[in-house]
Amino acid sequence: MENQIGKNDFSDDRISTIGIKQESSFARALRKNKVLLMMLIPAFMYFFIFSYLPMTGAVVAFKSYNFRDGIFGSPWVGFSNFEYFFKSGQAWTVTRNTILYNVGFIVVNTVLQMGLAIFISEIGGKYFKKITQTAMFLPYFISWVVVGMIAYNFLNVDYGTVNTILNKLGMESINFYGTKWVWPIIITVFCAWKNVGYGTILYLAAIMGIDQEIYEAAQIDGANIFQRIFKVTIPCLVPTLIILTLLSIGNIFRGDFQMFYQLVGNNGPLFPVTDVIDTFTFRSLIQSGEVGMSAAAGLYQSVFCFITIIITNKIVKSYDKDYSLF
Repeated sequence: MENQIGKNDFSDDRISTIGIKQESSFARALRKNKVLLMMLIPAFMYFFIFSYLPMTGAVVAFKSYNFRDGIFGSPWVGFSNFEYFFKSGQAWTVTRNTILYNVGFIVVNTVLQMGLAIFISEIGGKYFKKITQTAMFLPYFISWVVVGMIAYNFLNVDYGTVNTILNKLGMESINFYGTKWVWPIIITVFCAWKNVGYGTILYLAAIMGIDQEIYEAAQIDGANIFQRIFKVTIPCLVPTLIILTLLSIGNIFRGDFQMFYQLVGNNGPLFPVTDVIDTFTFRSLIQSGEVGMSAAAGLYQSVFCFITIIITNKIVKSYDKDYSLF
């Protein structure tokens, strides 16, 4: 009995000693990296104030908001705002449009970005590369307001550039702002024109990081340029491709509000093919003034974005842990 008590006391002392050692090692790690941790405080404060603190406002989606009572004083209505969103008849349309547009953007932009990055890396000439990169990257910094005006001057039925050329060729003008089927193509083209340069730079940086000895070995073995691209370059770009695709899929339920609103505007006939969750939420708020209903649509969008990225990352992680985001 005494031996058993002695063993228990020894075990308790050992556990306490281990806890002290762990605690002291944690404290040592804090002291060792205190400068780095203090440098992170502004970043933590920024994300807390501008990203996490405003999330408390999501409660508006479950309330009948009025300005007199405020966010937390307005009456609770549960899921009534979500019921309005789904019964409006627009939930399926805007969700479908948002997903299909984003899938199209991901496919088209990825193919163009990788293709241009490989093209630039394979072509010699230092100045040619610099000029090409600058020319492709420039549209990324142009505001969508300006892009919308450019699109209008191209597509206007009366004096647009496209219709002027068609008239000069003896053809009839096309009313682009009244023709539904052309807008998925138009929006995809303008999205690619504005964003391809940014992604191309990322892929080009990844290509520059590939060991040149691999290319030299492939060339010695008699591989031509296409074999080097498909056997060396593209496989080495797979990790970058997966990471960028995962980040894009995380936003698959988010439509670029500026792009859709500035290109299309409040053009009712085009809503069936151009209306996305973001523009629907904005229009609902402006027209009806119902903050709770608009917040419900926004929360619906955010939740599905979160679920999508979690599921996609899980699938990638089951394939290769090194390619997952977390």
